[in-house]
Formats: sequence, C-alpha cells, structure tokens
Amino acid sequence: SAKPSHRVKAAELIQIEIPPPKKSEILPENIPLDIVHEDSDLLVANKPAGMVTHPATGNYSGTLVNALLYHCKDLSGIGGVQRPGIVHRLDKDTSGLLVVAKNDFTHLGLSAQLKDKTLFREYLALVWGKLPQKKGEITAPIGRATADRKRMAVSATRSKEAATGYEVQESFLLCELVKLRLKTGRTHQIRVHLSYIGHPVVGDPEYGGRSKWVDKLKNSKEQRLAEEILEIMKRQALHAQKIGFRHPTTGQYLEFESRIPLDIANLLEFIKRE
Repeated sequence: SAKPSHRVKAAELIQIEIPPPKKSEILPENIPLDIVHEDSDLLVANKPAGMVTHPATGNYSGTLVNALLYHCKDLSGIGGVQRPGIVHRLDKDTSGLLVVAKNDFTHLGLSAQLKDKTLFREYLALVWGKLPQKKGEITAPIGRATADRKRMAVSATRSKEAATGYEVQESFLLCELVKLRLKTGRTHQIRVHLSYIGHPVVGDPEYGGRSKWVDKLKNSKEQRLAEEILEIMKRQALHAQKIGFRHPTTGQYLEFESRIPLDIANLLEFIKRE
C-alpha cells in the first residue's frame, strides 16, 4: 500500500481496492415521528428538542435515525452507516424541520442544493439583548475551536466561510425574537454567529446564553427576570421553522413550515406579560 507521503506523478498507474460496504448496526426503534410530508423518495420530519439526529459516541439509540429506520425500513446509504438518509443535521437541543432521503438519487439531488445554496432553511430564535440593526447579515468564518474540539468558533484554524441573514420580529425588555436564514451550513453556525456579535441564543449553554449572560446584567431586577426566563427555557431557544427545496424527482419546489414548539411558545407568553 502507498505511504501517505507519496505524491502522485503524471501517467502513474493507481490501483484502488474498495472494501465492501459495512452493514449498519443501527437498530430500528419504534419511536413516534412527527412527519410533515412523505413520498416514495423523501420525508420531512419535525424533530423535537432533546433528540439526537443520528447515532454517535454516547448516543446509539433513541435517535432520529433509529426512528426513521423503523418507519421507512430503508434509507439512502450516502450518509454512511451511522447517518443513513441524513442530508443535513440539527443539534440535539434544536427543534424543527429536517429533510431525509430514502434513496441515493434523492440524497445526491438534495445535497447538490445544499452545496449551491438553493436549499432554503429559516430558523426562529430568541436572542439576548438588542441586535445592532433590525435586519442584516453576519459574515464570519467558522471552524473547530482550538481549545475544545467539540465547540466551534469564529476565525478558528481551518475556518470555512459562513453567512447568516437575520431579521428582528419582536423586541422585549431583555431579548428579541429573530428570524434567521442560513446562507451556508456550518456546524452550530447560528449559535456561533449570534454569540460572536454579542447576542447569544437564550438558554444556549455552549455559547454564552445562560449564566454568562445573566452575570453581565448590572440591574438586579433584570437579573431576576433573566433567571426566570432560563427556568422556563432549559435549552437553546432555536427552532428550524421553515425548509424549502426542489424535489429531485419531480422538479417541483416544496416548502414546509412547522409550528413554534411549546417551550418557546410558553416563554414568549411569559416575556410578553412582563
């Protein structure tokens, strides 16, 4: 076998041995799914907060993929044995819409739309403080944080371009309800970008949306209100509300919207009373 340091030369003959595909060891599980749309090629699911998208270290059961395998029996294999059918992901504690491919043709078609930025994704979030403008775009490269590889950071080593459009929907005393559109799809992109500009997602434990934000408040009344908000919101207040794409088989443009989840709805009701 060739050494990793070997440089390929012109006219060199290369032989590649492709191992047989690994059989998935992920077990189908009878977990209820909130299916917004389904046809023979794909489905759109509304993932609840607290559910991991696909199996990984520490989470080999109870994931969206386990539920999908039980419901669909078969999914596209392009995502690999751990991520069958998964075209894009949502963080464990982010709720909302995902599109899932049942076959490789559909998966390739949807992935191409992700790559050329025509797959539409719109989120709703509650963010701390007041954004600098009512409407704008955050552009800052994102990569793995040097100190903690599980976290992402702006201007990190080996960063990739990232852009997030935003528009404020409602303003409250301590926070704002914001609509966000992904123009790229980096890991934790919305959470990292909002934290970077000093307005983390309410309840986000990784990027400054919990105690770190409360500690910044000087007014004791505001601190108490912020603590009450965090008592209601046990996770990041981020929801993938809309998704739109062109169906790879029919060519028809489809767009779906999901309702605001109960925990965020309850928080909005509380904030509006204060």
